Amino acid sequence: MLTGSLLAAPARAEPGAPPRTGFETSKGARWTTQAEEADFLADVDKASARVAVDTLGATAQGRPLNLVRIGAPAAPADAARAARGNSLMLICSQHGDEPSGREACLTTIRDLAYAKDPGTRRFLERTNVLVVPTANPDGRAADTRGNSEGTDINRDHLALTTAESRAMARVIRDWRPDTVYDLHEYGATVPYYKKDLLALWPRNLNTSTPVHREARTLSDTYVRPHAEDAGFSTGVYGIWTDPETGEPVKQVAGDGQERILRNTAGVKNSVGQLVETRVDPLTDAEKGRPRRQQQAPGGLPTRRPGRRVRLREGASSVDRGRHHRGPALRLRGPRPGVPRRRGQRTGRGGRGAPRPAVRLPVGRSAVRRHTG
Repeated sequence: MLTGSLLAAPARAEPGAPPRTGFETSKGARWTTQAEEADFLADVDKASARVAVDTLGATAQGRPLNLVRIGAPAAPADAARAARGNSLMLICSQHGDEPSGREACLTTIRDLAYAKDPGTRRFLERTNVLVVPTANPDGRAADTRGNSEGTDINRDHLALTTAESRAMARVIRDWRPDTVYDLHEYGATVPYYKKDLLALWPRNLNTSTPVHREARTLSDTYVRPHAEDAGFSTGVYGIWTDPETGEPVKQVAGDGQERILRNTAGVKNSVGQLVETRVDPLTDAEKGRPRRQQQAPGGLPTRRPGRRVRLREGASSVDRGRHHRGPALRLRGPRPGVPRRRGQRTGRGGRGAPRPAVRLPVGRSAVRRHTG
């Protein structure tokens, strides 16, 4: 979750001070532009040995697809070595019209780079953090769900027809992250579907049972309670609930299609975690206020009228909660007994017994899912 208070700041930080995003310097009036993101990442990269920024490729319109590597005492550089350890991957705003995840990831990169407390240092010494801060740059510029070719990237993680999905697939293949965290937004349906934050785990039936169990534990025991401690309501993504009893009414989303990143991650033995934050409509008073808009190529506004995001300005990502020590985005890897690496499993064969390759039955697994 994003918490903290905003202090007035110039467009560029003073020498030696941590850089700030466009969202922060505008006091939440607009989203961070692509140029501001480039300057922000360059400043963080230059200031901290913990951070390194790579360019994975380019979109159809030529915008860069970046990967930020974070660790201590220095950014991880050897993917094969990192794959033998513990790695966490954050995928931010695959849907271009859902920008709050991108803002959260940018401030998280900065906070992890500049934090001096022992808890964060220990966390980064044990965990490689990989961040794709803008997973859909063309869609973000045009404020559209899909990319510039009209493709929903979060439905392309099996076919891999887009540059964006292929870039993410290469990172997952090479770095083999233990946990993949996918950040989105959703529109509320009152009164059945209006929680501040919704979370969900992989539901594809080809996800191994221990990975599925660990992903649900992460959601139910860590992500949601931490958000609730911060004062936010939570629920399960895709499940409408009775406003009086809290009992499930029906499922409207969150199935087991392999092509969705949350499920793709689970099939590849990563603990996939979807987090959706609620978008609220503007109030009548807010509709009357002038708003500054970030301009995309061709003059398209990147902030849609009639919406606001439940973000607290000047967000910090290293706030602490009672459920763990260290940074708020500390997502624990699989516990003993859970397969941490491809090709290993537990069960009747015993801990560490070889696991055969997962085969995806065409036409079946897309409609089969874990119901839990």
